[in-house]
Parts: sequence; structure tokens; C-alpha cells
Amino acid sequence: MKKVAFITGGAGFIGSRLARQLTDAGCAVTVFDNLHPQVHGAGAVSPPDLGGARFIRGDVTDPASLNAAVAEARPDIVYHLAAETGTGQSFDEPARYNAVNVMGTAHLVEALRAAPARARRRVVLAGSRAVYGEGACLTAAGALVPGPVRSAAALARGAYAPGAENGVALTPAATPETLPPAPASVYASTKLMQEYLLTQCAAEGAYDPVLLRFQNVYGPGQSLNNPYTGVLSIFAAQIMDGKRLNIFEDGKIVRDFVYVDDVVEALAVAGSAPEAPQGPVNIGSGYPATILECAQTLLEALGAPRDRYDVTGDFRAGDIRHALADIDKAARALGWRPTTALTDGLRALAAWAREERRMQGGSVAS
Repeated sequence: MKKVAFITGGAGFIGSRLARQLTDAGCAVTVFDNLHPQVHGAGAVSPPDLGGARFIRGDVTDPASLNAAVAEARPDIVYHLAAETGTGQSFDEPARYNAVNVMGTAHLVEALRAAPARARRRVVLAGSRAVYGEGACLTAAGALVPGPVRSAAALARGAYAPGAENGVALTPAATPETLPPAPASVYASTKLMQEYLLTQCAAEGAYDPVLLRFQNVYGPGQSLNNPYTGVLSIFAAQIMDGKRLNIFEDGKIVRDFVYVDDVVEALAVAGSAPEAPQGPVNIGSGYPATILECAQTLLEALGAPRDRYDVTGDFRAGDIRHALADIDKAARALGWRPTTALTDGLRALAAWAREERRMQGGSVAS
């Protein structure tokens, strides 16, 4: 029987790629997306290339349209990607983030309960590493503990390491799924609530939940104009505009950047694996990249001087110092490992950004 997939937020950066990959693999795919202006630009009336997927314009905050779309699609596999994603913005607009991320997920659960199923369903969540907060650290005695939140006062003094303001010796470590959640933003709290809702509402056996916790996803197709998108696409746009990059703190902030095609493959595997893994699964590269390292690589890839940046000591209160995933569970439970090296991914992003700027009639400074 032909598999049927339903993707909320399926017209976005990750979802549109997933839709194409699934249709190429023979799935019948329905994409449900509201084409939000922050993501798709003002006045967007049609999605990007979705392969052979059917597109329904709708919003997860509208239960009637969501119920109708799910009932019509009767999916075997549901990929829940629709979400608001700006960490700072979530502080300013908590009602909006809860309406979309929390209530939108609740509406999806109710739509699935109401719609007839052809077979036992699987629901794959695009979750976030943000639920870990600062992430894992090792004490001097070797115990793995959640890193403490860094205060604005400590950051202003240049005490960047977790625990530094209290004189505690902590060494950042790769974060396993067993680390207790410690969300440090409204966005992170809503992403954790998505996990709870999908897990608790599956207790009656209506579907099998798969909870993927994405690290920082990047690559071609990521918005160059959305101020709440990833730092790498923001850097690419600034470089092409001829600007000097402002590198926060001391440049040694660490992120686990995972290439978009690797993430799409993880989603596809999570939907088709014979057994749904129990509990959350980290999806990352497993490589600790510094922001400075990434900035230098992008500058070079876009033909700009490699030193066109300033390490300013600026900081954002509530930001994370060291985000790195332990991805062993993904290999064990899903047979998944990333295949794109950071340098290759950054060069692909730079090449796409340059061509995108050219297509828009803009120039690229060097």
C-alpha cells in the first residue's frame, strides 16, 4: 500500500525538501502551511517547489481547517514541523508562540483522533535542542550535570563559561537525551510542551510519537531575510552586503550545525523505521563548531577578506554558550548519522546565497 504523509509547515526550509524526498520515494504527500510572511516574505501566495506534493494553505491555530485537511489526507505518517522559532521573539510574543507551538500541537492531536486511520499512525516531531538550555557539563568529579544559566552581569564582565561567575569548574560536554530538560526561553518551553503533548496524548495508542531534537539546521534555502533565522544565513547576507561581522562574546560560542539534507534524511528514516524509538533522539552533526570558525569559512567562501569581522564582546542575555549533541542514540535507534562536513555545507550555503542574490537582482560585495 502506498504510504501517505502529512507535513505541517511543509512549505518551509526543511519541510519543502522533505516533501520532495518523500514524493520521489513514492509517498503521497500533503503539505499544510500558512505561508507566514516572516518565513516566506510578504504577499507569498504559493509555496516553493514541493515535488508532487499536494498543498493546502492553512494554519495549525485553526482547528477547523486542520481537521478537514487531516481527514481528507488520512495519513499514515505525520511530520509536525509547523512552529514559531525565534528565541528572542518568543520573549516579546509569548501568546503567539503558545498559540502556534502548544495549541497548534493540541489541535493536531485532536485532528488525528477525529480522522479515520488506514493503519497505525506515526507522528514525527521536529523538536529542538533548546529544551536542554545550556546543555551538559562535566563537574571536576566527572559528573554530567545541566549547565547553569549565565547571568547578564556575568556576561558583561566577560565571564562566559557556565559556572564561571560562581567559581565552579565546569567543562562543556556533548548533551545526551538523558540530560533533564532545562528550557531557558519561551520558545524552548513551548517546544518541550510539544513533546509532552504528543507523548501523553499517545498513551491511548492512537499513534506512535517520534521526538527528534534538532540542533542548528542550516543550508541552501534558509531565509536570508528573516531576522529570526539561523546565524549562518544572517552572516551570509551581511557578508554579501559588504558589512563587517559582529562576533559575540569572545568568538568561542559553540554550536552544533547540522546540514539540512542530513536533517531531512533523519526525518524520512524516523517515519519509515520498523520500530519507533522510545524517548527523544538528538539530530546534530556531533561537531563543536565555534561561531568564529564558521564566520571565517563563510567570509572566504563568499570571496571576502577572512578577517572582516570584529570580536566585540557583545552578548545576548539568555544565549547558550556551548550546544553540542551526543548523537549515538540516532545511530543505534534509527541507523542515522550525518554525512555532510561543516566546511562542505558552508560552501554550499555560500554558493546558493550568491546565486539567490543574483536572481533577486542584487550585487555581492567582496
